[in-house]
Amino acid sequence: MNLDVLNSQHSDEIAAFLAVASQGSFVAAGRLLQRHPTVVSKRLAAMEKRLGVRLVERSTRQVRITPVGAKLEQHLRSAINLMNEAQQQATQGASEVRGTLRLALPAAMGRRWLGPMLPEFLKEHPHVSILADYSERLVDIIDEGFDAAIRIGELEDNRLIAKRLSDHRRILGASPAYIEKHGMPDHPHDLIKHNCLRFSGLASFPQWRLFRGSELQTVAPKGNLTANDSESLLAAACADSGILGAGEWLMRHDIAAGKLLHVLPDWQLDTAGGVYLVRPSAKFPSAVVIAFKQWIESMFTPAPPWAICRPD
Repeated sequence: MNLDVLNSQHSDEIAAFLAVASQGSFVAAGRLLQRHPTVVSKRLAAMEKRLGVRLVERSTRQVRITPVGAKLEQHLRSAINLMNEAQQQATQGASEVRGTLRLALPAAMGRRWLGPMLPEFLKEHPHVSILADYSERLVDIIDEGFDAAIRIGELEDNRLIAKRLSDHRRILGASPAYIEKHGMPDHPHDLIKHNCLRFSGLASFPQWRLFRGSELQTVAPKGNLTANDSESLLAAACADSGILGAGEWLMRHDIAAGKLLHVLPDWQLDTAGGVYLVRPSAKFPSAVVIAFKQWIESMFTPAPPWAICRPD
């Protein structure tokens, strides 16, 4: 059996090639691998020289995978998946949960709710280490090597196994001082008269679609603050700046504490979605992934943590 492909130098070259293929540039690939882009470029060039083929076409702005490179990428990822499944199958019978768990978490929800709960999981499993990546971008957990992710909204990637942890509702909220000064809206169309704090990541942005049962009202709210960071918009709402439309998980604590009022409580912003635990559709999930799945499900039972929060 030829084991040349398993030596560390070749493994580094393969990692560089797969990172460039998934990220589309040496800079992004270097960021993913925590290596300087020139190191990634040299490793890829060494792999091309060793194989005697060109795997990518380089330009000043981007790199493009060649047909040969695309075929090689497909075979390498299949091989890696097989090796991962073999290792996961071997660890299923372990009596003790141990190893490293790579998690992709939504940035704002992760910081506000999920991250503070992780130490409890680590206390229950002292031989486990977690590498958590907090980001609002849609991470490709298969290509980027994550074991699991928490996702909000609707799922489209059929390569993933998903477990719905809870419903996800978007609501409207504003501070008591803002409402006292500007009045409480009675109908979605009243929002046109208000300063609205708008999250640019909303699927329907710049419009707000509000639902009450089967009834739909669409408005185009105006406001002096638009951002792609929901926590900054929450801070503005608490500072009496306007009406915020965001996930219930973001505002529930401040509503319970009286810092915000639920505006138009009979209406829901945008369509209903969910909070999901997703993982690659590997045949043999590792013992640590199974342990995390069972634990996170318990954290959302009988309700998500924000649904049972208490004011400070």
